[in-house]
Amino acid sequence: MKFLFLLTLLAFAGPALAQESPIHVADAKARPTAPGGTGVVYMIVMNHGTADDVLTGLSSPVADKAEMHRTTDTDGMSHMEAVADLPVKAMEAVTFAPGGLHVMLTGLKQSLKLGDSFPLTLSFAKAGAVTVMVSVQQIKAKPMADMPGMKM
Repeated sequence: MKFLFLLTLLAFAGPALAQESPIHVADAKARPTAPGGTGVVYMIVMNHGTADDVLTGLSSPVADKAEMHRTTDTDGMSHMEAVADLPVKAMEAVTFAPGGLHVMLTGLKQSLKLGDSFPLTLSFAKAGAVTVMVSVQQIKAKPMADMPGMKM
């Protein structure tokens, strides 16, 4: 009888004893879009753990594809390049923001409407899958005058 009680106790306590992910995501937001277009997500990815990790992929049910991209400047012209894997060092954060690193959502299956939210799953080499809710809101763009190659 004691054995059965211990098994039952462990079955319920097991999930509570599981380690919480060291990866935390803050301020996940997207701009409103039209259906079928391309969306963008910005956020802050923090690694509160003691080991470095790598963000290896992204997915969301609202889009056919979610990819990391970085805006770079070459000879005064802005370019966007895909980022396959993104290191997230222990006790550091990586910021996805306008004019820099961001998530591109291609093949949107629905409009991203102001006030809505949707899930985005980030896949890490060590931490595994981390799902966050992204809120759709107005996002102030980087002023054109601050962007190299953009003359006004």
